[in-house]
Amino acid sequence: MIRVLDIAILGLLMDRDHHGYEIRSQLRDRLGVSANVSFGSIYPALARLERHGSVEAVAADVRLSSLSTGSLSGERAAMRTLRSGTGLGRRGRKVYRITERGRQEFVELLANPATLDDAKGFSLRMALAKYLTPSLRVGLLERRRADLLERLAEVRASSHNAELDSYARSVMEHAARGVELDLAWIDNLLSTERSDTNPPSFARDAK
Repeated sequence: MIRVLDIAILGLLMDRDHHGYEIRSQLRDRLGVSANVSFGSIYPALARLERHGSVEAVAADVRLSSLSTGSLSGERAAMRTLRSGTGLGRRGRKVYRITERGRQEFVELLANPATLDDAKGFSLRMALAKYLTPSLRVGLLERRRADLLERLAEVRASSHNAELDSYARSVMEHAARGVELDLAWIDNLLSTERSDTNPPSFARDAK
């Protein structure tokens, strides 16, 4: 979970500075990271990244634009917190900025297959894929496609087990359809990436 949280936090800070409340809200609303992530895990992660030199604390700039959380309810809650001076207290108004070292570390972590190797990790990578080069995006999608093909073969084999009753078999068939949908999505993304990185021959000849 530490690597996932570090990558997600650094990814959010690549866009702009954020305070802790914004980070927690956008982890859920923008990146799909578990809604159970609490301030009790976010602030230690920020402190660890700060000690490592990946982020730095900067003076809080209390502007409406700095309160954008990606959701209306989140922005209202943030405004109430700032007006009342309660809730997160002084720590909640501490703003974090990614450093140059943090930017380099983020790209390295995002591109390294070993850091995020499950379905949730893949989803996080895709949410931040704009920071990867086209070739790295294609590599990421191809690895995920291979994993899905392996999973589909396993599910289809299990669904033919003679010991399964009709209910259990229906569950396996439903799982297979879910993997097939994921494969169709991956194939569509791969097609888009490859068409973007490989212009038509006439376009190359015109250069």
